[in-house]
This record gives sequence, structure tokens and C-alpha cells, in this order.
Amino acid sequence: MPADDSAGTDADADAGSNGDPSDETVVQTAAEAAENVVFSRLDRSSVEDVDITVSFEDGILEVDIYLNAPDASGDPDRVADDAALAARGAVDDLFGA
Repeated sequence: MPADDSAGTDADADAGSNGDPSDETVVQTAAEAAENVVFSRLDRSSVEDVDITVSFEDGILEVDIYLNAPDASGDPDRVADDAALAARGAVDDLFGA
């Protein structure tokens, strides 16, 4: 069920030249947020396959989530959509939006 929604010790290493988080930090934050939603809603044993792909280029965040959980007690499509929204929200929080 695809869903689509468009770490160092030195603070400067995690920030871009304008003080925003680095692209790597944005991608990692989004991916972690999405994964947390998936596995907080579904048992790991019910998830046959999950693929979370995040890109952040030129200020545009893309999150693609493929979730195969045919035996899940919840709605995998809804979980994938919510995970994509959580990824976007986590990135918005990074930028203080």
C-alpha cells in the first residue's frame, strides 16, 4: 500500500549554510518519524515488507511509503498515509513551522 507525500556533535555540521537543518538531517528525521508511526500501529510480525523512501532537494520533501501487512489488525493504507503525514510534520518541526 503505497503512500506518497510531497547527526554530528558540531551544530554547524547538522545545519546548512543559512542555519536550516542539513538535507541529511531532514531525510533522517522524516524517515524515523514515518517508521515510528508504522511500528507503533502495527505489530512487526504482521508487516511483511515496508519501504520508506525520503528525498529532500531544493526545499521539496518527498516521502514514499510501501507497506505490505496483509495480516495486520489495522488498515495498512491508513497507517502508510499517517506515516507520510508524520514525516512531513517532523520536518516542519525541524524548520520551526
